[in-house]
Amino acid sequence: MRIKSWIDQRIIRLKGSVRKMMKCICSGEQLNVEEEVPSPDSLATRDYSASGYSSRTGENDTKIDTSNIEEAESSLRESDFLNYEEARALLGRLEFQKGNVEGALHVFEGIDITAVMPKIKTSMMSRSELPRRHSLTDALPTMSIHAVSLLVEAIFLKAKCLQALGRFTEASQSCKVLLDTVESALPEGLPGNFAADCKFQETINKTVELLPDLCILSWAPEEAILAYRRALLYPWNLDTETRTKVEKNFAVFLLYSGTDASPPNLRFQMESSFVPRNNIEEAALLLLILLRKFSLRKIGWDPSILHHLSFALTIAGDLRSLAHQVEELPPGIMERRERYNTLSLCYYGEGEDMVAINLLRKLLNDRENQTRINELLLASKICAKNSDCLQEGIGYVWKYLSKDRGRCNEMVGVAHALLGISLSSQSRIAVSDLQRISRQSEAIEALETAETTTRETDPNVFFHLSLINAEQRKLDVALYHVKQLLNYEAGSSVKGWILLARILSAQRRYVDAENIINAALDETGKWDQGELMRTKAKLQIAQGHIGNAVETYTHLLAVLQVLSKSFGIQKKLLNNRGNRDKNLEMETWNDLANIYTSLSQWRDAEVCLSKSSSINPHSASRWYSLGLFYKERGLHAEALKSFENALDVDSSHVPSLIATGITLMKLNDQSLAVVKSFLTDALRLDRMNPSAWYNLGLLYKVENGGSAVEAAECFEAAAILEESEPVEPFR
Repeated sequence: MRIKSWIDQRIIRLKGSVRKMMKCICSGEQLNVEEEVPSPDSLATRDYSASGYSSRTGENDTKIDTSNIEEAESSLRESDFLNYEEARALLGRLEFQKGNVEGALHVFEGIDITAVMPKIKTSMMSRSELPRRHSLTDALPTMSIHAVSLLVEAIFLKAKCLQALGRFTEASQSCKVLLDTVESALPEGLPGNFAADCKFQETINKTVELLPDLCILSWAPEEAILAYRRALLYPWNLDTETRTKVEKNFAVFLLYSGTDASPPNLRFQMESSFVPRNNIEEAALLLLILLRKFSLRKIGWDPSILHHLSFALTIAGDLRSLAHQVEELPPGIMERRERYNTLSLCYYGEGEDMVAINLLRKLLNDRENQTRINELLLASKICAKNSDCLQEGIGYVWKYLSKDRGRCNEMVGVAHALLGISLSSQSRIAVSDLQRISRQSEAIEALETAETTTRETDPNVFFHLSLINAEQRKLDVALYHVKQLLNYEAGSSVKGWILLARILSAQRRYVDAENIINAALDETGKWDQGELMRTKAKLQIAQGHIGNAVETYTHLLAVLQVLSKSFGIQKKLLNNRGNRDKNLEMETWNDLANIYTSLSQWRDAEVCLSKSSSINPHSASRWYSLGLFYKERGLHAEALKSFENALDVDSSHVPSLIATGITLMKLNDQSLAVVKSFLTDALRLDRMNPSAWYNLGLLYKVENGGSAVEAAECFEAAAILEESEPVEPFR
């Protein structure tokens, strides 16, 4: 009762103050500020404090709020008095402006929202309608737009008070009630000039922006998503700043909240318009809209927009779109170094290595950027994958290592790892045995240095140490390093499992290798099982279990078929992996064709080759399988043509080089020197190939004036290497 009495006194006092303000304004007399505007030590504050509440201390005077006087003046001109709700709205605003949140909330709670909202709705409808004949709504009481604005602001300020007191759910409910009323009264949206002469539009803008934040604070992510979409899809007539802020906040929420948002309702979409299918697509769309606004100079530059967009498009596997956006940015927004670095990463992620390395070359040619760590290491990593620029990549690494003083051991370790990988790749194309052995030794030394520098925490170092030792047939050492890799990555490395199985197969431990693959299949997601299943099938072939191998290949093809029919981000990622799964499907059909060829099941082999051709008719492995098919049927001329076609596609395809030499020997239409050149080329590319050594021994045996010693050495090398040959090449 005491609080109600205090409020009533304040309302009466406020009405009197407003009337006196009006008299002073009309007569031109000076307004007595101290008499008419209550200070924090006024009767209202003292009475309210006595009731058990307190206001903010430390303020001893209050200036006149001109906007309050102007709105009070407008209200009195139109209705000659303030009703109970309007008076409470003004009083609550005054208390809120003074920082008395609890007091303001208590004043606002006295407003009967249930009774006020229908009046607000009716008043808004009547104001927005064009002149017309009398309707049923004319009989309902209406308020002035200034009174509506005052009450709408009161509801918003009530929500702000509840937010300040940590009552987020109640605050969000207040905002919803307000926005529901506006939306139902004006289903076509707020007219551009609606309530232009008061704070109505400003209050609506603030409410629309506040509601999603309140939903997040009240742990209601689904409601927050609905609130964000409502803010952007309903024509609230938001100003550019508010709309931009809502779009950015929504994109950030979609990217990092961990909430799985369902697609927007289609009724909000125009015909043939893009409909986001997941969080990432919706966030990327919002961020692209913001970039578009910047390009049109509607908003200022915000670097975080590009950062969030980079994350979104990277997750979506659409780095090409990111590169396109970076290229379209006006000059001066990004530094040259940052622009080139970002673009090179995008094109490298898209598999366009040469575009990426050319961008880095332009950057590293400048003296100012010659010692940039990230650029040097990225350039060397790209060069390590391309045999034509291996030496260039090694040069980048040495340039970095020559100026590594004061740099962290981790980066130095990465540099040595890249050096080792590049030297290992270079050893495979070395012309002489001496150069090859030297490069391999340097590669192992660099990788061991990287292992020590990084304190055995780089799985990439473990993998390549195992790989190089396996290629040198140091199988026990290779086995040790690959086990280190699997232990460090807790069995999550698919390539580690495959390498382990190949090493075990080289030791003739086929059963153990198959068990390893089965364990890996249990630990791996379905979409990453392709290479594992192919390795399993080859292990089964090595054990003579042809039927099991065919069944495994069939299962693999079924998985790839399901994956190819996937859509959304999954399909995008599939396309951006360089058609790896398409290549795997083609090689699977080739493997099946080889099995059926060995079993003389010609019709089945032809079907498999047809399937392979539909994927890539110009594949070297496909031409090789076709050549084997002709060879087993005794059609040596056709087989030779197929092997030559394979070499036209890939001159370094070792199986085709060997098969070409063997076929030429059988046809006897070429000199033995030509046959020898094919076999020696194969050995230059793969010194550990037992088939090449064996056939070279046959050549020495039949060659006129040939050496029996050289033939014996070739046969001995073939026998030793065959004992340690894996079911698949290690690399």
